[in-house]
Amino acid sequence: MSDLVETAELTEAETIGADGVSLEALPPFARFIFRGPEGAAQAVTEAFGISLPREACRARVAADRAALWLGPDEWLLLAPQSDEAAIADEATSRAGALPFSLVDVSHRQVAFRLSGPRAATVLSGGNPLDLDLSAFPVGMCTRTVLAKAEIVLWRTGPDSFHIEVWRSFAPYVRDFLREHMREFGN
Repeated sequence: MSDLVETAELTEAETIGADGVSLEALPPFARFIFRGPEGAAQAVTEAFGISLPREACRARVAADRAALWLGPDEWLLLAPQSDEAAIADEATSRAGALPFSLVDVSHRQVAFRLSGPRAATVLSGGNPLDLDLSAFPVGMCTRTVLAKAEIVLWRTGPDSFHIEVWRSFAPYVRDFLREHMREFGN
């Protein structure tokens, strides 16, 4: 996270706010991209402790872990950073000889939370999705773009979004969102 702090100037404890919207950097997570067939998915489900979502563009959360559906055989797994090694070891052990891919992307990505009644409006300044609650409900997630950066967007509440972005694009995404928040007083 120290690289992000140096380049993005936004630490975990800091929040950028405006009237009706705030942006905060989230603490580091253990992040894995899992790809595999049904048998391997079941093994990872047992190792990770969450039934992987099978419905397109949906997330499941249990305690301090989340599994986000990114494709027919691909999920983003989020967990506390301290669980990183245990998750990888347990998944590998349970999957045995089954073909699968479990890639640790913990250092590749960072996360932001954009929240408040105007969060969807701010995101809409650079995202082509219909972010109305009826079209993009709580629990929905997808790969998309924010201006020129690829992101994973996950609606965690009616007025709250979790944004996963590659570390090298974090300052750009932060600055883009900050600029669009200026309309509301920052």
